[in-house]
Formats: sequence, structure tokens, C-alpha cells
Amino acid sequence: MKQLFALLLLLFTSHTVLAQKTIRYDLYVGDTMVHYSGKMKHALAINGTIPGPTLHFTEGDTAEIYVHNTLHEETSIHWHGLILPNQEDGVPYLTTQPIKAGQTHKFRFPIVQHGTYWYHSHTMFQEQSGMYGSIVFHKRDAAPQKEEVVLLSDWTDIHPHQVNRMLHNASDWFAIKKGSTQSYAEAIKKGYFGTKVTNEWKRMNAMDVSDVYYERFLTNGQPQAAAPTYKAGDKVRLRVINGSSSTYFWLNYGGGKLTVVANDGADVEPVEVDRLLVGVSETYDVIVTIPDNKSYEFLATAEDRTKSTSLWLGTGDKVAARHLPKLKYFEGMKMMNDMMRMDGNLDTSGGMMMTNQTMDMNTVMYPEITNPDSTAGDIVTLNYGMLKAPEETTLPAGPTREFKFELTGNMNRYVWTINNKTVSETDKILIKKGENVRIVLYNNTMMRHPMHLHGHFFRVLNGQGEYSPLKTVLDIMPMEVDTIEFAATESGDWFFHCHILYHMMSGMGRVFSYEDSPPNPQVPDPVKAYRMLKRDDRMLHFMGQVGLESNGSDGEIMLSNTRYRLSAEWRLGLNDRHGYENETHFGRYFGKNQWLLGYVGWDVRYRKMGDDDEKNLFGQRNTKDFRQVLHLGVQYTLPMLILADASLDTDGRLRIQLMRDDVPITRRLRFNFMVNTDKEYMAGFRYIFTRNFALSTHYDSDMGFGAGITLSY
Repeated sequence: MKQLFALLLLLFTSHTVLAQKTIRYDLYVGDTMVHYSGKMKHALAINGTIPGPTLHFTEGDTAEIYVHNTLHEETSIHWHGLILPNQEDGVPYLTTQPIKAGQTHKFRFPIVQHGTYWYHSHTMFQEQSGMYGSIVFHKRDAAPQKEEVVLLSDWTDIHPHQVNRMLHNASDWFAIKKGSTQSYAEAIKKGYFGTKVTNEWKRMNAMDVSDVYYERFLTNGQPQAAAPTYKAGDKVRLRVINGSSSTYFWLNYGGGKLTVVANDGADVEPVEVDRLLVGVSETYDVIVTIPDNKSYEFLATAEDRTKSTSLWLGTGDKVAARHLPKLKYFEGMKMMNDMMRMDGNLDTSGGMMMTNQTMDMNTVMYPEITNPDSTAGDIVTLNYGMLKAPEETTLPAGPTREFKFELTGNMNRYVWTINNKTVSETDKILIKKGENVRIVLYNNTMMRHPMHLHGHFFRVLNGQGEYSPLKTVLDIMPMEVDTIEFAATESGDWFFHCHILYHMMSGMGRVFSYEDSPPNPQVPDPVKAYRMLKRDDRMLHFMGQVGLESNGSDGEIMLSNTRYRLSAEWRLGLNDRHGYENETHFGRYFGKNQWLLGYVGWDVRYRKMGDDDEKNLFGQRNTKDFRQVLHLGVQYTLPMLILADASLDTDGRLRIQLMRDDVPITRRLRFNFMVNTDKEYMAGFRYIFTRNFALSTHYDSDMGFGAGITLSY
């Protein structure tokens, strides 16, 4: 009997050793060139490809991944959605050392889950340049199945740092490229002039559903991908990963329904839908059927509907999926007007609060829904309320700590916050191992936010009770209140942030930190490391604009970040009568909407006046040809996006000024004006040809009429 027991023990041990393998991958991060738009552009690749290789593991395996950095800058890899030791999470300076140029970093962690996941750089904007790939964790002893990884992403020819700079400087070049400017001429043509006026009266920019114009959207690195081996009757599991930096994708299929079986790697009870919207960084496993021996389109359309990307399944005649029509932007603008109060907060007084995507206010923009002649009213669209876990997900008994997070932001200056504070303006949030953490999220912005928690699955309280689904990303729509909760079972520091790359880098995040955690060898100086993490949303953004016209030159340069701004404006005439002037200000923005700027500065002016006195509207005189003063002032954004400026200088002169420089007359034509109590005034037009070049003309009370060009950066 003992010998039989020993033999069985040996067989069991051998089987366990064979089953629980260490799987090694080597990932080489390097520079490459791509031509997605027909132009050669710099990109980042992993093992020479975009996306990087798919990493396959089985539950119970141990992952051993060597990341070799061949770049001339540091990099990182974060394992999105994985449950793993804190030091392996891959967020530089928070959980893991950055991988310096020329260095190799070894990641090693056990595989304790199954499902569809992905990996990407967490360093600056490297993810946007191509640093991402997919991960598949297979169930142990699962039956073989037909499956495809569908990794969706977005590509811009503009360097991501430039994209970020343009967003912070309120450039509308992306809207011009997308056809979403919603100018006054377009509003009048479509019968929405009053809607446009109301929009600007409430100090809002034009309605949009995404911020960046992309040249291409990609499926597994290609605008069009194919999987031709499938035959009639095949059922294929599509492991869909939204690896984009800022794009949501509508998913639909030319061969019929989509059966959703997993979300963010966690299984759900199968639910059949016609389409679904996959948020940035979310993953969905869907089952599709090949009806006949043809090629069927699995279509992913950007939420702004500018472009799409496809995977064709099967061989034969092509059967296209239903392509989505253009958005009805002015209907969306009207909806936004109704939702927004004059103080910049969303209006919840009418009981319009929503939860778990059960009502999408943006449906007013969808022609396939709002067209009376359309049959699309029967379209079944997935929402979180439909997701149900196959097993109970209730948290273990323990104390519950609750946090209330209001998602806040400023579209004009592109500052994204939680409770009106960026990551750099907050301390870590302390939690204790053994307690349950509940987070109540209210989205008080006009943008969707895919909020991602590192290192944990959380329950989404969606009405399914004990079977609430598990997720790692929550897409929360405007005016929604959603509640999530997780068991605090780990240790160390874990990032919670919006996964739209440019929102995260602008400050929308928090760090949960377990009390009494053991030291992390990857972060030997946690205080210094946290300061390094805070640099992201403190970045300075430069803007410059120079006008070269027939009567002289004017322009502005500005350096700003989340709260502060240093700017210099000048006007240079061609003779002594025209003179010159320069104003330099250093100021700070106040309030959630940052409509108020307080500043100090200096004003230098020269103009040959002769014997004439110059008198302002307050009767104050200036008889000096040359004036150099300090001044103290405030600037406030009025309705219609007019900037009101009041300043007092060291000569006791008060000046009040009204101005605006971006009134959208047509898609490319802008009107600007200025008037002040010094009896100065200006009005002009600018026609935008490219993001850096425009033709301009204006009349200035001091310099007269001028025409020329404007160069912007």
C-alpha cells in the first residue's frame, strides 16, 4: 500500500511539474519606421513589429519575460489587467524601475488567471507610438477552440508629444481634419444657429466625442486584416483588445450577432447583441459564427466615425458589416447645452443621473437610431447592466472604506482631474489589507473616461447582486454615477487612472497605497520616486504664434502647465508713429473650469506721439513716448468665450479689455477682435491652411490695415 501511495505521489508530482511550466519570452524594444498613411514616420516596435508578439500562457504557468531596451531613452512595460506581485506591475517610479537605455529587465510572476489581456509602455507617450501587444492566458485543460486575437489601435502621423501640446493649447486643427468644427456658417446652414450661440454662451467649445484626429485605425497592425481559414458553421472566439491611446470603437459583424462571453479577461454569462462599444483599454471576448463559405467583415469603427478598421473572416465573396453613418454633431451640441449649467457643472436637477451605460445620451447623434425611416431601432447594444458573472463575486467579510470621486476637467485648457486635483496635487490614498474598498464615481465632464485599476479586479454594482461582473476598466459616461468595489488583498502602491493616454498624462488619476507594506526593492526611495511620477501632469507646454503683415508684426509666445502660465505678447510697427509694445504676464488659473487667471507682469511701450496727449476712457493721460510699468491684473472668461481683462499699473492707470481670437466663422475661417479702455481696438480674420500656417488680415487702431501670414506652433 505504501509503495502504491508513493507511486501515485510521484505521478502526481511529475504531472504538476510538467503542467506548471516556466514560459520565457524575450521582448526587444526598438525604433522603427512605418508608412501607415503613405508617409514614412518614426515609431516604436517590440521585436520589430507593431503590435508586439502575442504572449501565450496557461493558468499555473510562471511567466519569465526579459525586456531588452535598445532605445536611447528609458522605457517600461505594464501588464494590463494582470494579478501579479506589486513590483512586477511595470509602472515606472511607482512599482518598477524604469528600464534605462541599453538595459534589460526581467519580469517573473505566476499566472493565476485566464482570459484576454494586453501589455503596453507606461512611459510618457510611447504607447501611442506602437509599444503594445496582446496576452492570452488559456484555461488549464480547456478544449481546443478556434480563436483570433483582434488588437485594435490608433495611429497619428503627428508625434505624440506634439499631440499633447496641441491639446493643451486648444488647437482646433484636429476638429478641422475630422470635419467637426461646428462653425457658425455650418450651424446656420443646418438650422442650429441658436444652438451654437447657446453653446458659446455657456462657455463651451464645439461638441466632439474624441479629441485627436488619427490617420489610421489598425487591426493587429494593419488597416485591413484577414483570417481566411474559417469555413461555414465555424464558431470563432474573437479576443478583442482596445489597445488604442484615445479611441473608442464600435464593433459589429457582417455575419450576424455577437455573443459576449468575457470582459476584461473575466468570464460573463453569454449575452447576444448586435453591437457594442469597447472603451479604451477594455477587452471583450465575443463568439461569432461563419454562416457560409464567404468572407465576413468584423468591423471596428472609431466612435467619432471618421474611419474604421476590419478583420475579414473566411474566404469567398465579401459580406460587409453595417457601416455607421456620420454623427449628427449639432444634435449632440444641443444635448450638451441642455446638460450643462452656466457654472460649468452638469445639470442633474431633472433626475437625468444614469448608471452602467443603460442610457447613452449621445444616441441623439446617431442617424441609425434617430432616423424615422431606419429599422435600426431594434438594434441591441451592449451595456454593463447586461453583464453577469457565472459565479458569485461577493467580497469577503470585512470593514468597508468608501471613496467618492468626482471626475472633473477643463476641455479648453485640457486639464483632467479627480475632485478637481491632478495626481501631482494629491498624496497617495492609504488603504489596509483585509478591508473592502468601495469607489463611487460621478462623471461631471462631457467626455467618457475609462477608469483602470492596476493589480485588482473590481465588482461593478450593476443590479446583478451576488453575480456582479468583475472588471479592471470601467467606462463611465457623462452624468453617470457608477459604483465599484474590490477586496484589498495585495500590498504596495497601485495606480488608478483614466486610460485615455492624454487624460492620464494631464492628471486624471490617483494612487492607492497599502499601509504597512514591505519595502519594494524596485523602488528604494519611494518619496523621490513619487515626485518623478508627478512630473507627468506638471509638464510645460509651449505655444507660439507670429504674424508677419504689411504694417508690421504681432505675436505671442506662451509656456504653461496645469495651473500656471507665462506669456509674452508683442506688436511691432514699421515706423516711430506705429511704435512697438510688449506685455509679459505670469499668472495662475483658479477654479475647476479655470475661467479666472490672476497675473502680475510688465508693460513696455513706445510710440512717437509728438505734442499730443493720449487719454483713456477714464480721463487718465499718457504723455510719454516711452512707458515701462509693472501691472497687476485678472482675466476672466465671459459667456461667448470672451476674455475680459482688467489691470492696474504702477502709474495708476486702469485698463479694461475685451477680446477673443478664435470665433469660428467657417471650418477654416476665424474672426478675432480686441477693444479696451485705452481707446485701442483691433479686428481681423485668419484663414487656416495647415496646423502651422494661415493667411491673416486685420485692422489695428494704432497700425492701420495689414495683411500677411500667421505662423503657429
